Amino acid sequence: MPPILQRLQQATKMMSRRKILLLVLGCSTVSLLIHQGAQLSWYPKLFPLSCPPLRNSPPRPKHMTVAFLKTHKTAGTTVQNILFRFAERHNLTVALPHPSCEHQFCYPRNFSAHFVHPATRPPHVLASHLRFDRAELERLMPPGTVYVTILREPAAMFESLFSYYNQYCPAFRRVPNASLEAFLRTPEAYYRAGEHFAMFAHNTLAYDLGGDNERSPRDDAAYLAGLIRQVEEVFSLVMIAEYFDESLVLLRRLLAWDLDDVLYAKLNARAASSRLAAIPAALARRVARAGRACVEREARELREARQRLLRRCFGDEPVLRPAAQIRTKQLQPWQPSRKVDIMGYDLPGGGAGLATEACLKLAMPEVQYSNYLLRKQKRRGGARARPEPVLDNPPPRPIRVLPRGPQGP
Repeated sequence: MPPILQRLQQATKMMSRRKILLLVLGCSTVSLLIHQGAQLSWYPKLFPLSCPPLRNSPPRPKHMTVAFLKTHKTAGTTVQNILFRFAERHNLTVALPHPSCEHQFCYPRNFSAHFVHPATRPPHVLASHLRFDRAELERLMPPGTVYVTILREPAAMFESLFSYYNQYCPAFRRVPNASLEAFLRTPEAYYRAGEHFAMFAHNTLAYDLGGDNERSPRDDAAYLAGLIRQVEEVFSLVMIAEYFDESLVLLRRLLAWDLDDVLYAKLNARAASSRLAAIPAALARRVARAGRACVEREARELREARQRLLRRCFGDEPVLRPAAQIRTKQLQPWQPSRKVDIMGYDLPGGGAGLATEACLKLAMPEVQYSNYLLRKQKRRGGARARPEPVLDNPPPRPIRVLPRGPQGP
């Protein structure tokens, strides 16, 4: 186990309010990972059939309306890229933020359909950061939309939040020498409820899910139970970052997609992500009911296909590189601070045509891809006949502090 996780576990008592809620949310929703696995069939077209469809289950068309709640520091950017590329291939409309919201739907404010750029309505797909508001999303998305999200082991997630948002969250900025250990020893010395971006220091998942991150499960267990019921009711699939490939197998089964629809390059990553030492018992039982051998086989096929794609796009030995070493400007990920290296891929040099464009989009960071899709969708309808250029995207801008707004439910 990495030393940082050992230290986080040792400090559990010092941050019990945050960790208890996150851990309960994580444990309660991890079982949803395979919620649909025993019910849905898969009909891939470009890869060998690994898992047979259920008897008397007719082939289903690909599901085209998806709302993905992109939580923070949970591999959500990689899922977003998968959805962006699927939408492009099928000429679907992607809901994108109004320019005043930058590349997020005015987070941390409660989501409103008014935050969606008018050129991207009505949408088929939504995948940018927002604070969940069921009524507003149902007002925006068409009937039959499938809702999915992703969670991550809370200790690893918090360590990533502390590193990534160290210059943006006031509680983190107050810590001497940006020391995570110091924050964990006395979090109450640095945290101030109600500050802008305070949610990154306290129950971030609860906040992203639309809950009140200041409610303590020790004092109000009924509220927490209600939030968990909402998650279980709304989301057809809760992906788990530590079991990312298995999650994608279940996502493509849920949506009747092909394996090539969920191929990916890891985006917005600092380093190799941690993986839980052992699959949780509840999750293991669910996977067994869905067909453990089937899920494992599909996940293995996904990893093998992904490696072939990465080699084709980024060379025989594709590696994640620091942004400073990426020559292709459109693939340079935004860096939150000089203390954090956000990694990315680079094209091997030269080349043009459809293959190069596909590889570019495979590794394109969130801000550049969102800008590209917005320009493309604004020009849809014959305003410009020639294809939208991909390689002229401007580099990402630094995060702009948004105007303060109501943050409560």
